Amino acid sequence: MNSKIIICFMASVFFVFSVSQSQAEEVVELDSDFDGKIDQWQHKSADGLLTKTTYDTNQDGMVDQVEKFGASGKLKRVEFDTNADGKMDQVQFYSAKGGLIRIEKDNEFSGKFSVKEFYKGNDQLHRIEVDENLDGNPDVWQYFGSGGKIERVEIDSDHDGKADRWDNYDSRGKLSKVAFDSDKDDKPDQWQIFGVNNKLEKVEYDSNQDGKADRWEHFDASGKLSKTELDRNFDGKPDMVKRAK
Repeated sequence: MNSKIIICFMASVFFVFSVSQSQAEEVVELDSDFDGKIDQWQHKSADGLLTKTTYDTNQDGMVDQVEKFGASGKLKRVEFDTNADGKMDQVQFYSAKGGLIRIEKDNEFSGKFSVKEFYKGNDQLHRIEVDENLDGNPDVWQYFGSGGKIERVEIDSDHDGKADRWDNYDSRGKLSKVAFDSDKDDKPDQWQIFGVNNKLEKVEYDSNQDGKADRWEHFDASGKLSKTELDRNFDGKPDMVKRAK
């Protein structure tokens, strides 16, 4: 296929774009900062719709940002090379209406996208998934409420695909309670309760796996154990108290 190069000078902006004989695609090259070097490339379809724009934002001669557009001309995906190593390490995905729905990040620059952020209406962060051991499966799930405040974190500490720790936060975003599944039966059997300034106030244990606490450890303001309560007959009520001296 034959093609021709068209060079235009307009309003002190230098444009170079190639146009094929069939008008299949047009590429406009721009020097956006007027330093004499091309740093932006706009790809357009035969009907004039923008399909892709690439950028060299740090003027090193390499593309480090790519914007891709859908058939309607709306932005659907943006890729970034944040550390300028020639590899894209962050990708943003957009809905058909143009809203942000997901961001994937390779924070370790390993070639694996270990962090995924999920968004809902009004570009509000809803959930973050983290693959800490880079095995391709998430092992930390962070959930957010209105205003972007964290509400809950679930952790898979042994990387078996199941959460075995649950961190809960109050309306101010302060840690209030942590639950653990210590015997790997997929149910919490230990709970840590936190008070003012995230100080540990109480730890509850379920020793017989009936889903109810039967041992309570209480801590004073200095963090020292002050009292232990036991429910020896598992009726839900403490029937023995040990006080620390």
